[in-house]
Amino acid sequence: MRRVAAVATSLSALIATSIVAGPATASEASLSCALGRTDAHHSEGVDTWNSTYPRPDRGLDAVMVFLSFPDSRPVADPGELAKDYFPATSRFFDRASYGKFRLRPHIQKKWVRMPHTSTSYGIRRDWDAGHRSAYLHDAVAAADDSVDFSRYDMVYFVADPDAPGVDSDATKVVNLDQPMQADNADLRRFVTVFEQSPPDRNVLAHETGHVFDLPDLYHRPQDGKGDWDTYVGDWDLMGSQFGLAPDPFAWHKWKLGWLGDNQVDCAELTGSTLHTLRTLSAPKEPGDARRPRLLVVRTGKDSALAIEARGAIGNDRSVCKEGVLAYRVHSATASGSGPVQVLDGHPAGAACWGTSVYPPLADAPLGVGESLADPEDGVRIQVTGRTADGDWSVKVGRD
Repeated sequence: MRRVAAVATSLSALIATSIVAGPATASEASLSCALGRTDAHHSEGVDTWNSTYPRPDRGLDAVMVFLSFPDSRPVADPGELAKDYFPATSRFFDRASYGKFRLRPHIQKKWVRMPHTSTSYGIRRDWDAGHRSAYLHDAVAAADDSVDFSRYDMVYFVADPDAPGVDSDATKVVNLDQPMQADNADLRRFVTVFEQSPPDRNVLAHETGHVFDLPDLYHRPQDGKGDWDTYVGDWDLMGSQFGLAPDPFAWHKWKLGWLGDNQVDCAELTGSTLHTLRTLSAPKEPGDARRPRLLVVRTGKDSALAIEARGAIGNDRSVCKEGVLAYRVHSATASGSGPVQVLDGHPAGAACWGTSVYPPLADAPLGVGESLADPEDGVRIQVTGRTADGDWSVKVGRD
């Protein structure tokens, strides 16, 4: 029987999305408008890659393990529960990455019995570190007889959704600064899933994004009350998995290696300049590598203005309003503190009430003939038209 070893310090240092900084490796992002990676948690810097995270520019393998508890007899079948997540999550990433990233799920078809009751682990959103470490240690040990962890890049632990101690608000990533060990492999990344069936839309894709060093883009009110989606609204699932336009920002696709430097256009602002942008979620076509999908204006040492085109296609098929979207990026701002903030092209309006997670930003993109000026940086963006093949023409300059 394979034995599980755990580094003692890791069991008291389990913090969701805990890794802050790590070894740097070169990336394709060598343009002058590429912000440097900082020590901020899940920094939006793109000049180097934090090699302590797997980069999703190739195929990666994930095992999905279903956990039951002594205080509840599972009603659902693991194979049926797995259909709540796959193939939808793999398809989401396939579209988002233009086929560069393949998430290969390996579904365990039998329940793995945990040694303690579901209520004993104190499962909740702001989970006590001691309870969380006990849960992970027990889960790895219980699954080790049937799972060779050395075969996988990431682990999804899915709890019985009908167990009394399961809190659906507790789903999150756990990254370890000191790994657990099993099957002669270091285990650093777990997604602990406590969803009801059916689960929140795109929840697994959101949590998997943290495995790849993407930050939370939502705003969490200090008292837990109020609106969570004031920073980015429906745009990018790292803001809200319920968003109408969940395709990752072009900036994130650049960071992850799904867009290369030749698909990023840097504007120097020595005067007004004209650029064309291919719709972000449009599928890859011949010659696509030479058609920019991201326009960047460097505004400071750790800041930039990013501009992209969003349309009702692919992951964004339910988008509220098509057009050119602009947002500020701050590489020295930590996850959850607003590293990305969308600029509202229609500040006096709102749209898609009842379906949008934040209607004031649902109509943020600019249409043809519209413009906005960023008061923070004095950059004016104007959409001047569309090309014959549907690309957007954008003019940028100083206000």
